Amino acid sequence: MNTSSPRSGRLTVLRAAWLYDGVSPALTPDPVLLLVGGVIAAVGPPGGVPEGADVVDLGAATLLPGLIDTHVHLAFDASADPVGNLAGRDAAAALAAMAAAARRAARGGVTTVRDLGDRDYLTLALRRAAASDHSLPTIVAAGPPITTPRGHCHYLGGTAAGVSGVTAAVRERAERGVDVVKIMASGGHLTPGTRPELPQFTPEELQAAVVEAHRHGLPVTAHAHGVQAVADAVAAGVDGLEHVSFMTAGGVDPAPDDLVKTIARSGIALGITLGAAPVEGAGLPPAIAAAMPALMANARRLHRAGARIVAGTDAGIAPIKPPDVLRWAVGELPGIGLTSAEALHAATRLAAEVCGLGERKGRLAPGYDADVLAVDGDPLRDLAALHRIRAVYVRGERLGAFREKR
Repeated sequence: MNTSSPRSGRLTVLRAAWLYDGVSPALTPDPVLLLVGGVIAAVGPPGGVPEGADVVDLGAATLLPGLIDTHVHLAFDASADPVGNLAGRDAAAALAAMAAAARRAARGGVTTVRDLGDRDYLTLALRRAAASDHSLPTIVAAGPPITTPRGHCHYLGGTAAGVSGVTAAVRERAERGVDVVKIMASGGHLTPGTRPELPQFTPEELQAAVVEAHRHGLPVTAHAHGVQAVADAVAAGVDGLEHVSFMTAGGVDPAPDDLVKTIARSGIALGITLGAAPVEGAGLPPAIAAAMPALMANARRLHRAGARIVAGTDAGIAPIKPPDVLRWAVGELPGIGLTSAEALHAATRLAAEVCGLGERKGRLAPGYDADVLAVDGDPLRDLAALHRIRAVYVRGERLGAFREKR
């Protein structure tokens, strides 16, 4: 193990039976990780332990990068009425609830989250807090999503109209310091009066959002359900698409071949909404449950075409979507054709790239943040091993013992 020129900080050595590094299709046996402060200084076979290091032997566990959820809503409390409950909280209460949700995500192995819709830019405050509070995951923040007047999630405060209004909304987010711009290209299920299958913005408005965001060096991801909204967002040059369901008024359309090919060629990141934690008395809405076979079929077609797919869970929007629901979503990715290794890659290395953190997250390699998940079992053989959490390290700090709460 080469430990030359480690960064200053406390030295911790992690030992385990196996390691998944976020990239390789196979596990590495008998790994040793040297953590210096909040960074991985070295990864190697058993060898000498640096003087003064704390040695943590995790036995038969498998080490892997902390999981990364590319689509969460920390402001929603995973209740039966997340919108109403948020409306009843002032800024201080909302921020406290968001911090609690973020901590639960971290304890469940999700050490980085990309929040794609808050109220009052509260995730920016939480992002600042996470810089010194290692009980919080790393937070990538969009602020309030841009939507039309009375459009999907208008109650979060991000309404805009016309090319000039959309441009101004993007500029405001850039000035406040967001990491990504979220725009609602179609209606959605959490907002009565909007229709998921219908576009909300014109092609010109979507293009204006992309041009202004890119001018500020920001990526754009678009909430898009119906075929027209997806096609308009792709034509506008968005960097990501959320849901990509191809929903209609009465069901789900087969994804058009030409659009599937265009999406795959473009390299647009697709946040396919997966993940449902087992919660007694709760489940998918009947309409969504009935549509799942068609939704999964479209996702399989996109995967076969070579699209970049991650599991953006929409954590927070329902009881089956707790803050750490990503562990269940990873287990569902083989249902659209990914191998277990590809599913883990999608929730680590690829998710880090989608979040703009590819140079420091999603791998167990020297120079990367010391976000480490240790689980009992072999996740390449059994993705349910992700639920058997032995330890979680967030930027080099070990969290308290994990307790499953349902």
